[in-house]
Amino acid sequence: MNGELKHPFRQAFEGRFENILRWEQLDGLWEVLRQDAEGGWHIYAIGEAPPSESVSGGLLKRFLFEIDQLLRKEHGEDYCGIVYTDSTQAPQFVKIFDPNNLGVSCGFSDNPPLPGWILSKMPPIDLKAIVPLPGNRRRWWQRLLGS
Repeated sequence: MNGELKHPFRQAFEGRFENILRWEQLDGLWEVLRQDAEGGWHIYAIGEAPPSESVSGGLLKRFLFEIDQLLRKEHGEDYCGIVYTDSTQAPQFVKIFDPNNLGVSCGFSDNPPLPGWILSKMPPIDLKAIVPLPGNRRRWWQRLLGS
């Protein structure tokens, strides 16, 4: 390393995370997030411009409902395993992988896929998605935001 400091968001992104393996664990995480809906959450869809403002509690709850529906419908497994958080009790950062762009999301890879979405208490920075957001995901995201 050349002595260059990493941005705090990047440090958090590369930090330690717990895998949410079971759907029941995901239900618990969503409940913790719903209880903290007014806590200044940012929702970042990788491939879109990072948000500069946190979302309202209503939008966070709507996102949680919609992303839960999407994951359960499109993941097609009897386990979750594609959501990671820095803490299940007091989360500050959540990575949600797109079921249609998993690549090697666990284990070792020289080029692991980026998550599809990030929930973060801190304002995100552009992670420069390698693959542009697919059209169906862009439309889903725009519908969710009402744009």
